[in-house]
Amino acid sequence: MFEKINAYAKRCLPFTDEELAHFDSLLQYKKQPKKTFLLLEGEVCQFEAFILKGCIRTYHIDQSGAEVTLQFAIEDWWVSDITSFTEQKPSLVYIETLEDCELLILTPETKEKLLTAVPGFERMFRLMVQRNLAQLQERLFRTISTTAVEKYLDFLNRYPAIPQRVAQHYIASYLGFSPEFLSKVRKKLSAQ
Repeated sequence: MFEKINAYAKRCLPFTDEELAHFDSLLQYKKQPKKTFLLLEGEVCQFEAFILKGCIRTYHIDQSGAEVTLQFAIEDWWVSDITSFTEQKPSLVYIETLEDCELLILTPETKEKLLTAVPGFERMFRLMVQRNLAQLQERLFRTISTTAVEKYLDFLNRYPAIPQRVAQHYIASYLGFSPEFLSKVRKKLSAQ
């Protein structure tokens, strides 16, 4: 059960078998069926979850009542509301399973135990946050500086496994499009 997460950790830093065994001992395995909310807006996030199996969506509901997809997460990715988890304040997002999922979970308490016992994990999580921030900055840049066709093609290139696993209206929401507009973009591309 821990092979994938240990391989992930070793890609970040050269952890010893003992350090990984301690890490594994703090993880909680959890199965969640499709269409389960892991977090609701207003709740305080109590998890950072590594996805062994499945697909998860993080989204916000805007002032008009529309769902705005912020992130998709699949196998070998982490999912959480980092602000809510770290600061222990109410979340502004929903986190929902789109498929049956298997997760390995750290709570604020178990993560603190891990970082105290094995300081190398502090570096691993810092590197993860830095990569996530870089991706968010790139996404912001693409949002303000590329055409709709370029945004869609970039999404397909960056996340080739996602379109077969999620509904098109979720992809449209992620890209900032209406579902109808995404259909027009896809039709334009297929005509080329």
